[in-house]
Amino acid sequence: MAEQEAAKQRNTREFRNINAVKDLPNYRLPAAGVVSILHRISGFVMAALLPLIVWALDSSLTSELSYEAFTGLFSAWYVKVVLLGLAWAFLHHLCAGVRHLMMDLHIGMTKEASKTSALAVFGVSIALTALIALKVFGVL
Repeated sequence: MAEQEAAKQRNTREFRNINAVKDLPNYRLPAAGVVSILHRISGFVMAALLPLIVWALDSSLTSELSYEAFTGLFSAWYVKVVLLGLAWAFLHHLCAGVRHLMMDLHIGMTKEASKTSALAVFGVSIALTALIALKVFGVL
């Protein structure tokens, strides 16, 4: 009887909720959780910046002078870095969205498959962003 109780205690895992902000640094979020949170953040960033992007596109297309002005603005390295961040947000949101759609179809629902697909989202979005960075900064 005592052996059964000991085996039962060894096999049960204790799941704890985060009760306070001070617990956050000690909580280890799995890769799938990080992808999910970044999917939401990237969607919010793109939605928040959409009016600015539409305004910039509209302003740059009104005349040749405004196009030249925006070309000069977007040639600065710090603006390129911001645009590169926006490109990463788009690519990450796209890849994570495809991952979520696959999970909606009940594909990749195991813990191992979820971790693999989350790492694939990171890999693909970062690799595509690196290619865009090479093009933006004139290497390609």
